[in-house]
Amino acid sequence: MSSDAPPSSTHFIRNIVIDDLESGKHQEIVTRFPPEPNGYLHIGHAKSICLNFGIAAEFGGRTNLRFDDTNPLKENEDFMLAIMDDVRWLGFEWDELRHASDYFAELYEYALHLIRTGKAYVEELTADEIRAYRGTLTEPGRESPWRDRPVEESLDLFQRMKAGEFEDGQFVLRAKIDMASPNMNMRDPVVYRIRNASHHRTGDEWHIYPMYDWAHGISDAIEGITHSLCTLEFEDHRPLYDWFLENIPAPCYPRQIEFARGNLDYTVMSKRRLRELVEDGHVDGWDDPRMPTLAGLRRRGYRPEAIRAFWGEMGISKAESIIPVTVLENAVRNDLNVCAPRTMAVLDPLKVVLTNFPEGETEWLEAAVHPQDESMGTRRVPLTREIWIERGDFMEEAPRKFFRLKPDGEVRLRNAFIIRCTGVIKNEAGEVTELHCEFDPETRSGMPGAQRKVKGTIHWVSAEHGMPAEIRLYDRLFTVPNPLGDKRRDYREFLNPHSLDVIERAIVEKPVAEGAPGDFYQFERTGYFCHDSEDSKPGRPVLNRIVTLRDSWARIEKEMARKAGGD
Repeated sequence: MSSDAPPSSTHFIRNIVIDDLESGKHQEIVTRFPPEPNGYLHIGHAKSICLNFGIAAEFGGRTNLRFDDTNPLKENEDFMLAIMDDVRWLGFEWDELRHASDYFAELYEYALHLIRTGKAYVEELTADEIRAYRGTLTEPGRESPWRDRPVEESLDLFQRMKAGEFEDGQFVLRAKIDMASPNMNMRDPVVYRIRNASHHRTGDEWHIYPMYDWAHGISDAIEGITHSLCTLEFEDHRPLYDWFLENIPAPCYPRQIEFARGNLDYTVMSKRRLRELVEDGHVDGWDDPRMPTLAGLRRRGYRPEAIRAFWGEMGISKAESIIPVTVLENAVRNDLNVCAPRTMAVLDPLKVVLTNFPEGETEWLEAAVHPQDESMGTRRVPLTREIWIERGDFMEEAPRKFFRLKPDGEVRLRNAFIIRCTGVIKNEAGEVTELHCEFDPETRSGMPGAQRKVKGTIHWVSAEHGMPAEIRLYDRLFTVPNPLGDKRRDYREFLNPHSLDVIERAIVEKPVAEGAPGDFYQFERTGYFCHDSEDSKPGRPVLNRIVTLRDSWARIEKEMARKAGGD
């Protein structure tokens, strides 16, 4: 586990582990993270990763990465490799890499044991019939006409299922438990189904594949897992988990413990729905920076330190909730604020000519790389006669609280001088195309007028030395906090049409343009940005907005608009 992980906080799972060690029940803690390789991991999976690896590491134990690869129709090697990459990126390393498919032979032998002991039978009902026979939450199920099939007959059929003699869906193997149980999971659940499909690891060796509930608990037992940590939807499955282990000669008896999932608003966290977004072309792949996948967040510029800190702050409980994405964004800001070098970039350029600055000259100014961390040193910033400023930093008819540039108004250029607007140049359409300003050389740092106060400070970039760059402004993927909340509408109806805005020609400082994937920055007064890991190339920089800064003027404008609307 990463050495800079946040300190452990007390929670009920941690307390259970402490009690088990102190009582002598376990001498070593062994956990596992068991993803199915049928998609990419998302931010919710990161909670489970941090918990499983964190608990084991804290108490000197071990954690396996085990792929639950029991469905050959949905799984592949690419997903498996992506998951391994994500776990390592998040800062963790597994003790052993395992696969449920490693245990196919053992799982099959345990199934034979269930049949021989009269606790499983081969079923001929169709899937729809099984569902109908199962009953409801208020009505008990009905026993299948095949429930009392003779043991030898079930053994023969099950072995022939394994040999590939039957078509998909023709038979299943069911556990014989209790069709009247108030827990639906205990009403003779399916243990094996026929899948005449090639598996990405075992090829065509198997024609039957175990169901998750069967494979999961037994795989835990085979690996010597002490604490099987699952999300809360598996709480109703725990009696089945225990029943399976109690009715086979299990090598050990892990304890399943459930905790609340990690859910965020303004997104979806279902692999099925994420796959739909990818396959329908609503996003540009699993690693699209708008996706809640770890690959998407990584490409967007989130650092693993921020994700670990976020889940550390959220803690572990059994209370289900949807966490505001703003909490995650704040964790990202807090992380980047400490380590991101400062620079200036102009996203919507408006040219300014400093009419009293010598033509053809460049004045190199010193600026802090990080204003709160002197150890990061300084950088040289070129000032020339022509510069770019943000178009939004000028208003010809400015309201009273607009403390940026306006006709005959003054602002300070960040790291430089005070300038005063002396002229406004417009095109035939009446649009402002250029400003003329004068700078006061006495207001530079170290000069007599350096302490002269003006209310506004704006950023800028030299027109001569600045470099063009594509900027991608990412926003929330959906327009509503809970896209799945309205059962009458498809969640895709709430996709945000402005989740991505592309600025094709922003102006950035030259060192930023010459950066590479993995480099990140705070664009002063704008936000945190990084080079896109796929599309940013030498000579063609592409930068993603990781997260915005808090903008007091945006709040003022919002309030002004609200008041105007109410008048």
